[in-house]
Amino acid sequence: MSPNPALIPPGGLVGPASPAAPAGGVKGTGTQDARNATGGPSFADTLAQAGHSADGLSFSKHALARVERRGIELDQGTLGRLSQGVQRAASKGSRDSLVLVDGTAFVVSVSNRTVITAVGSEHMKDNVFTNIDSAVIA
Repeated sequence: MSPNPALIPPGGLVGPASPAAPAGGVKGTGTQDARNATGGPSFADTLAQAGHSADGLSFSKHALARVERRGIELDQGTLGRLSQGVQRAASKGSRDSLVLVDGTAFVVSVSNRTVITAVGSEHMKDNVFTNIDSAVIA
């Protein structure tokens, strides 16, 4: 059987094909050491880290996709303030809260400590946030 010419990399066959990345691979094990052009961690690694942060806050697949698509920065300071906002909402008995951190809105399931979605300031105009029982400015 001859190989498909469209699948042969430039320079010919080099060896066996590398295994494909798992579907939805942001929550992977983190064993791949991918780096971006600036030498820092890849965007996928950053999202995977944000998906399960050390303070118990997690991000749904939908929220991770929104963060990536909208280019929302998730550094440790932002995640810390978000977590503090969720804790404040929990102390008041909230179930689902809108937490605002530096112009970014996060809709969070407080009882699950899970971010449901994220909206950057440039996408907030004309948005209506429904199914929330509280708002926190963190």
